[in-house]
Order: sequence, then C-alpha cells, then structure tokens
Amino acid sequence: MARPIHILLRVVIALRQWLRSSEMAFIAVAVAVGTMAGLATLVQGWLAHGMQSLIYGVAANRLSALNAILHPWKLLALPLGGLGLIALGRFAARHRHVPIDVVEANALHGGRIPALDNLLIAAQTILSNGCGASVGLEATYAQMGGGLASLLGQWLKLRRADLRTLVGAGAGAAVGAAFGAPLTGAFYAFEIVIGAYSTASVAPVIAAALAATLVLRGLHVEPYLIALTQTRIITILDYAAYALLGGLCAVMGIAVMRLVTLAERGFQVWPLLARWKPLAGGVMLMPLALMTPQTLSAGHGALHLDLLLQPPLHLLLLVIVLKVAASVISLASGFRGGLFFASLFLGSLLGQVFARLFNLNPWGLVISPMDAALVGMAGLSVSIVGGPMTLALLMLETTHDFALMGVVLTAALISATITREVFGYSFSTWRLHVRGSDIRSPRDIGWMLTLNAGRIMRRDWTNVVNTMTIGQFRATVPLGSTAKAIVTDADGHYCGIVATAAAHAPGSDPLAQIDTLVTLAATTLTPASSLKTVLATFDTAMADELAVVTPEGQVAGVVTERHARRRYLEEIEAEQRKMFGETGR
Repeated sequence: MARPIHILLRVVIALRQWLRSSEMAFIAVAVAVGTMAGLATLVQGWLAHGMQSLIYGVAANRLSALNAILHPWKLLALPLGGLGLIALGRFAARHRHVPIDVVEANALHGGRIPALDNLLIAAQTILSNGCGASVGLEATYAQMGGGLASLLGQWLKLRRADLRTLVGAGAGAAVGAAFGAPLTGAFYAFEIVIGAYSTASVAPVIAAALAATLVLRGLHVEPYLIALTQTRIITILDYAAYALLGGLCAVMGIAVMRLVTLAERGFQVWPLLARWKPLAGGVMLMPLALMTPQTLSAGHGALHLDLLLQPPLHLLLLVIVLKVAASVISLASGFRGGLFFASLFLGSLLGQVFARLFNLNPWGLVISPMDAALVGMAGLSVSIVGGPMTLALLMLETTHDFALMGVVLTAALISATITREVFGYSFSTWRLHVRGSDIRSPRDIGWMLTLNAGRIMRRDWTNVVNTMTIGQFRATVPLGSTAKAIVTDADGHYCGIVATAAAHAPGSDPLAQIDTLVTLAATTLTPASSLKTVLATFDTAMADELAVVTPEGQVAGVVTERHARRRYLEEIEAEQRKMFGETGR
C-alpha cells in the first residue's frame, strides 16, 4: 500500500516541477482556471437571479426593468437580506478577520486567498444582489475566479509572480465571461488585478479569458451588456463634447466614492445602528424601490430599457439621484458587491442627460444620445472601477463599432486622469485605504511589507555600556575599528548610538560618561518595521545607521541606510525582471 502512495507523490512532485518550468504548461493551467471561472460565474449568476425570481417573480436580469413594485411587501426581502448579512458577518468575526479580496491579495499577499474568504464573499454578494440591493455581481465573479486560481496555484506551489498572474487571469476570465468579452476580461486582469501589462502574462491571461468566454457561449448564456450604435462620422466636435463628458464622469465618480465613505461614517456615529446597519440599510432602500424599481439590483434591465425607450430628461435626472442614493446606502450599510455594472448604468444615464442638454445649444450642434450613453458608461466606470483600456475594449466588444473607439478612449483617459490627479484611488483601493491600507493599485507591494528590518539587520554590532567613560571607550573601541557603537544600560536596554570619531575627538573629556555623546536615543526601528518604514525613518532622522530594538527595549540588530537601499533596489530589479519575463521558469 505504501508503494502506490509513494509513486503518486512522485508523480505529483514531477507534475508540479513541470508546471513551474514550462510556459506551455502554465498556459494550460490558465485555460483550466478560465474554464472553472466561467462555470463559477454561471453558477453564481444563476443563484442570485434565482433568488430574484423567487422573491420578486421576474426573469433573470430584469428586476430593475419593472414598471412598479405591485406587491410592496416583497421589498421586505431587503431588510431580511440585511439580517442574513449580519449573521454571516458575525460568523466571520468568530472565525477570522475581514475576508481578503483579489485586489488586496495580489497587492499584499502574493495572490494567496484562503478558501473560506472566497465562499464568504460569494455568499454575501449573492445574498445582497439576490434580495435586490443596489450592488453588482462582478465583484464575486472576479473573487471566485481569482480565488479558484489562487487555490490551484497554491496547491501547485507556483512562484509568487506566477501565482499573482494566475489569480489575475482567473478574475479577468470571470468578468470577461459575464460580458461575453474576452479582451475586456484580459485587460481587467492587467489593469485592475495584476496592476501591470507584461509580456510574461499576456498568453496565460488571454487564454484564460478566451476559455471562460467560450464556455459560456457554448452554453448559450446571454452576455451582460448588448448595445447598438448608429452609423455616423465622428468629428472634432464629438471629441470636444465627449472630452467634457469624460470630465463630468470623473466628478461624478469621485462624488459617489466620497459619498459611500461619508455614509459609512454616518452609520458608525450610532453604535446600535452600526451593529444592525444592513437591516437599517434594507429598510432605507424600500422607499427608493417604491419610487422606481430601477434602484434595485445592479441595473441590467434598467440600462437596456432606458437605452431603448430614451425617457424624458427629468426622469433620467430622478433615476440618477435615486440610483446613486441606493448604491451609497447599499454599500455603506454592509451589503456586499461592486459598482462595476451600477457605474455602467449611471454612466449611460449621465451620457443621455449630457446629450439632451448639449443638443439644446443655439448653434444646431447635435450629438447622439445613444453614443453619449456608451461614452458615459466607459467614462464613469473608469473613474470608479479603474482601467481605461478595460472599459474602452468593453465598448468595442459589445458594439463592434471601431468609429466610436476614439471618443470612448478620449473620455476614458480624461476621466482616469482627473480621478487619479484629484482623488488618487479606484473604488476598490479607496475602500482598502479607508481601512488603513497603503494600497493605491494592485501593484505588488507585499514583498516590501515582508522585507522588514528584522530580515535585513546585521547582528555583529559593537556594544558599550552607558556608564563607561569616554577614556574607557577609546581603549575599548580604537579609532578605525568601527564607525559607530550601540550604547546600552546595565540591563541591555537601548540608550543610543555613539560615533567612534566623536569619542576620539581631541575636545572630548576622557572622564565624561560616554552617554553624553549618544545620538538617536529616541529614534529606533522594530524587527517588524517594513522596508518602506525603514527608508522613511532614515530620511526623517538623517542618519546612516539605526538600531533595531525589540518591544522590551533590547537591541536586536543594526540596519545601515546603504544596505537598506541596496536591498530595496535589488527587489525592484527582481520585480522588473519578473514583469518582462526574464527570470525563466
């Protein structure tokens, strides 16, 4: 019995080595991940839309397209869904910390996502969307796609860079499958999950996105977004008008992100309300849904309905205000989900409003409300979600209109630039920033956090006692033996650093105690200090050597500025080699 198990282990080890060393094998793994991500997207969408059908009696993706809620008592599903989220949140609090999403995992944890986190986020998002809260499923699609990739990559013991790429491929494949747009999914992975476009990651990411999209097409699943455009000639006027629309999208996107944070702080003002905020949020959503069902769910049905019917200006403005309020309340009160499709819906409304107002000009200048809606989708989504190429390609793949690509890119780039300059975050990174994280993008900074003072310090420092006189120091530490010495008290507690040259200076009193010459007594590092903190401390203290001191006050080691900066540059160079695929497999 032992021999078959031994053979199986050898086969598994050989398989892992082959996958780590072969680019073709890694692409094959990415295809498998894409297939799993596509199927996971299908199952999650079926569960959420099944809940909506059971509760509200509507077809999939059509909850927000209802004319009115005929049975208002059904909206009790919103506060009841909030109670379900409270139960899930308390379960998570008893067992572990806040779940890790794909962006945070790739930025801080090298792509490692625990299985429980994936299941918890999926359950919370499906429950939130299924009961009708104004959140989308794209967050859980990306989470589950990236989470499955992470679990497979960890089992295969992939390198950090390969695991991050595979997680990005899984997340992008899931999003691409939902929209039926493989290039959109691929650039979602590059811009939003991996944080960089590199030659080493192109093939596996695109292979995963294609696999996921083909799986859902083979199962005849209708994509999220279907849009048509009109035949026209794009003029300089169009570029100028849509550039202005891109700027308005940035303003609106920043406002939505700020409002979510303000609303979250408002819920925290009252401790009792904070404990039951999903329930309170569900109650607050009910009157908004009674005014218009377009505030419910992510807005798939409402988006297509408004593009088809082109409602009057006052109705468009009302829906914008109510949808923003519903999205802000949903997210701030603890309903789980994303703003991807909600931002597409709001962007389409903003674009139509912009076109209607623009066409009132006295010079007879006209732009198409349909085109403006599509440009607004890209512009607002870029501001909130990030990824200008992702949204530009989404518009291209859903409309097949190359003529519109130029103005979409113009609006998207202007929106992204203004948002980055004025605000500096996308919605996902802004939420992490509010929680105290340093993340500004999915770029891998986890290595900087793990490369701490305890790992780079040296342990061969020269130590002297603070009761020693300068004359005794000169006899113990000759000039030229070391540049600096660590001064401690009789119990070994850190007192400061003394420069050997200062102790041997002709003007120093040999009878004075050595602690009269110490510097940096209040400036130290801890073993857990990240490399970023280490470098910042060197800049602030204007020192070239710092002591690493334990919480008990004992000296653990010494870090020099030269060594810290060299290690930092070495890691940066290693990251660049990984980006360009120069490390080999």
